[in-house]
Amino acid sequence: MANVCGIDKRVRIVVGALVLALTFIGPFTQILYPWGVIALVPVATGLMGWCPVYSVFGFKSCKT
Repeated sequence: MANVCGIDKRVRIVVGALVLALTFIGPFTQILYPWGVIALVPVATGLMGWCPVYSVFGFKSCKT
């Protein structure tokens, strides 16, 4: 069941993709590599529409 919708979903995908892109572009790729791996989490949760942390705390950004 989806618990990530709307603006929350869009922000996760855009910010995660931006951080992920920064890990491959620029002079600091070695330093930012761990952040690139971490950035996969918001991108994945945004694309799936489900966040395990939200489900643990019973939070939803959907208007259901």
